[in-house]
Amino acid sequence: MTAVLSFGLVAGLLTLVPGLDTALVLRSSISKSRRVAFATALGINTGALIWGAAAAVGVSALLAASELAYRVLTLAGAAYMVWLGASLLWKSLRKTNKPATQANEAAALISGKNELFKGWLTGTGTNLLNPKVGVFYIATIPQFIPAGASPLLMGVLLAGVHCLLAMVWFTLLIFGTGYAARWLKGARSVRFIDSITGTVLVGFGLKLALEPAH
Repeated sequence: MTAVLSFGLVAGLLTLVPGLDTALVLRSSISKSRRVAFATALGINTGALIWGAAAAVGVSALLAASELAYRVLTLAGAAYMVWLGASLLWKSLRKTNKPATQANEAAALISGKNELFKGWLTGTGTNLLNPKVGVFYIATIPQFIPAGASPLLMGVLLAGVHCLLAMVWFTLLIFGTGYAARWLKGARSVRFIDSITGTVLVGFGLKLALEPAH
């Protein structure tokens, strides 16, 4: 319990620091829907759980020890983030107002499940392809595993604590932005939000690709 509480304090402080995860959840909440935002948040936490388990069994240690492995994952993550950001920027330039019709509404209902899956996949992929998340876990989780405890179970437990704290924070963000969404869902506002989020993603991806190897 002491290890869990201690790690929870560190993870809680990390959760409150604005970053790429926060930007993705806010963008989904404002320009998509509350359900898509929660799907994105669940995807982010899925990635965190996988990283936590990997750190506990030593897979993430490869990133900390192997410059090549770290660099390959870094470039893959950077390419993914630049592609995702560029897609949002292109979408913000092309988006036009479409009149609400029964056909549009039917199509929206059909694509609803796809939107949820894409939101989850975006959150998961962004987290898994960010090697800094793996390095964070390999640098912290082993320090909080008590002697005699199962590394895998303890790693998943600690990652679960981080996910729980993150989900609480994301929930506050989603419901908070939900009240402002009615003013932010206009075509111009959505284009602005997509352009800002796209710029953040592209900038983060380029920074990730250009930074020197650890």
